Amino acid sequence: MTRKERLMATLRGEKVDRPPVCFYELDGLTQDPNNPDPYNIFNDPSWLPLIQLAAQKSDRIVLTSVGFLNTPPDPLEKLTKKDIFTNEKGALCTSTTIQADTRIFTERTARERDVDTIWTLEHLIKDVDDFKEWMDFPQAEFGGEVDVESVLETEKALGDSGIVCLDMADPLCVLASLFDLGEYTVTALTEPELFHTALAKVSELILKRTEAVARALPGRLWRIYGPEYACPPYLPPRLFNEYVVQYDKPIIDIIKKYGGYPRLHVHGNLNDVLDAIVSTGCIGLDPIEPPDQGNVTLKHVREQCGEDFVLFGNLELSDIETLNSDEFEQKIITALEEGPSKSGNGFVLMPSACPIGRKLKESTYENYKKMIDVVERVYS
Repeated sequence: MTRKERLMATLRGEKVDRPPVCFYELDGLTQDPNNPDPYNIFNDPSWLPLIQLAAQKSDRIVLTSVGFLNTPPDPLEKLTKKDIFTNEKGALCTSTTIQADTRIFTERTARERDVDTIWTLEHLIKDVDDFKEWMDFPQAEFGGEVDVESVLETEKALGDSGIVCLDMADPLCVLASLFDLGEYTVTALTEPELFHTALAKVSELILKRTEAVARALPGRLWRIYGPEYACPPYLPPRLFNEYVVQYDKPIIDIIKKYGGYPRLHVHGNLNDVLDAIVSTGCIGLDPIEPPDQGNVTLKHVREQCGEDFVLFGNLELSDIETLNSDEFEQKIITALEEGPSKSGNGFVLMPSACPIGRKLKESTYENYKKMIDVVERVYS
């Protein structure tokens, strides 16, 4: 089978020659070792062998955010000021301010040269009063055309080596990321009526955009991230049903209406919310972290979610970066024993995340290579 055929058959629950092996965000296409940007960690020579391995051997799933062309003006634009600058430590910083009726909202972020992530130093919403005023912000209107060409170009570049995965935040993720985590959890627990009103507001635009994208780009894999904000220990399971299932199920229904394959991205403790996850109608789940990062095994998830559910996981990034070759090989073998359905389908071997440091250790590269080698050996 080609790598694309293997992945699509896995999504459809069909027979495959072997489980796909995906390196998650590391796809060998969107990491550019030739880009001299000082904030591009992938131009360090230590990354090149892994980027090439991902391109040549992994079953590539390229996460793709779909844009819109010719959209209506953002009503917040005239109230917003954004400053981008480099601080004394060389970090790329952004300061965004929004002038509201009675107060100024501020968000600050920073991106270090040697770490591939953006840190939020100050969140936009500080307390319930901010949240209530944020609720009165003018809502963007839906409009414009789906930027189909950018997705088609990615698929052309992939050829038979993989597929795209349309990537989107759910309504809870949009809201939760506005707060500091502690303030978010308190607000979500103590202000459910306000939170539902905000989720409904956010959902209105998300549903319209999802409908347009799913119609224009049918039959693709999707990743919906954000539900982990309602997992224990952040919130009790009953609020997972209220804040995730209630608002994500309509999204998932739209995607499936156009032949798409929606999977939920949920880190952390899943045991108490597995039934709720299945009730959304999603076709799969990632990254299914084992103890101690999570609290479930692949075997348990397979038993709870059924033979038709597609499992993506469950190798911890920390294990890839710290375990020796023999120890990591055992993790791979366990995943291959527990993840596939009884018929041997419905499983993608995949890490929970991607390294974010500029210097990639040789042992980390060897453990990524071990994923390919073990699967090819077991299924030869």
